[in-house]
Amino acid sequence: MPLTVDDLVGYFRAGSKPPAQFRIGVEQEKIGVRDSGAPVPYRGPGGIVDILGRLRARGFSPTEEDGQIIALSRAGDRITLEPGGQLELSGGALPTAAACRNALAAHVREVGELAHAEGVRLLGIGYRPFGALGDVDWLPKRRYAVMRDYFPRHGRSSRLAHHMMKMTATVQANFDYDGEADAVDKIRTAYGVTSIVTALYAASPIVEGRPSEWQSYRAAIWLETDEDRCGLPRFAFEPGFSFRDYAEWAADVPMFFLVRDGAYRPADGLTFRRFMTEGWGGERATLRDWEIHLSTLFPEVRLKRYIEVRGADAGPMPMAGGLAALWRGLLEEPSARAAAWALTAQASYDERQALRRDVTRLGLRARLRGRSLRDLAVELCGIADAGLARLPGGDGDRPLLEPLRAYAEAGRSPADDLRDDFAAASGDAATLVRKWELRA
Repeated sequence: MPLTVDDLVGYFRAGSKPPAQFRIGVEQEKIGVRDSGAPVPYRGPGGIVDILGRLRARGFSPTEEDGQIIALSRAGDRITLEPGGQLELSGGALPTAAACRNALAAHVREVGELAHAEGVRLLGIGYRPFGALGDVDWLPKRRYAVMRDYFPRHGRSSRLAHHMMKMTATVQANFDYDGEADAVDKIRTAYGVTSIVTALYAASPIVEGRPSEWQSYRAAIWLETDEDRCGLPRFAFEPGFSFRDYAEWAADVPMFFLVRDGAYRPADGLTFRRFMTEGWGGERATLRDWEIHLSTLFPEVRLKRYIEVRGADAGPMPMAGGLAALWRGLLEEPSARAAAWALTAQASYDERQALRRDVTRLGLRARLRGRSLRDLAVELCGIADAGLARLPGGDGDRPLLEPLRAYAEAGRSPADDLRDDFAAASGDAATLVRKWELRA
């Protein structure tokens, strides 16, 4: 029988867990550079392949495509590569934000040591600060080859999609849910405050070796990366939002590809709904196809069988380590969740879209309905802190909020520090690279 929308909704419902089984995941991307700021090639002496080889010798098991390592795994952690060679940790699911922070720190120490041995420094930053798009190698991965070709031909408003793929880096946190009502409340709340988090975490003001007008150039790039599959879906703010709304939206997004026996076949703009109802190339849609399709959607908050919050630039370790604590305090405790939603509950959809644009340039200086995001970010940190205080193990997570609170109270983000450091170094790439290298 062909799949139906009911099957797609059932996929989400099957992800539900009791709160006692809730876990948190953190995913962090890092940009590798030489001391000069130059990109690191995939192949060649001191390239990405050599770093992966050193990780393999530490007990990581490789995943290969066409004889090339594209991912590594060990004891629940997975290291993958983004299209421009950004190294990403997908950490194992852990019970507290503090446990996630400790695992992330151990990972950064290990991979940083091995990168150093190849003359590579790993930056905690939202956009590659030196070099142009054409200077960065494409990762030889089948999935990315199809995506690279898709955006210019099919992606709506995708002028900067290749910059997104090769030049940006983010940190995100993942959370479980206990049934549909819990999930949609968490998703709606996260969409409601995601632009505040983007402003607080802005860390990408340097573009092609010069200070730019942006606080978060990474977030600006997402504004011009295929609006069919990105951004703030309107349905998330409408009464009665449900799993079905997300499934109906996702079903109408064009597919990048169909995967069969390891081969990625370009789907030429076919929507998942048409694939379900009509089939394609002699194939019928399966729930595995749905799972893959969901991974090719990039809204600010993404639903799979867990919830991903995706609005932050990668940044220095105190910020990366605090992200899961911020979102855990806001989303997992019901009264904190209600308070977080109340911060922006009166905003219209058009005001939310305008704010998403404004924070790319203004950061915490942006305003929503007469209030500065600086003030809203201070309140948000306070709400998260109160939420953590009421959660199991939350007291151990609360100190991770202090670097975030300090930035919010100062009305600054890492982007402001980057600009100051660039000026102090008179634009010297080597000085900035050493300053912004990730340190655990």
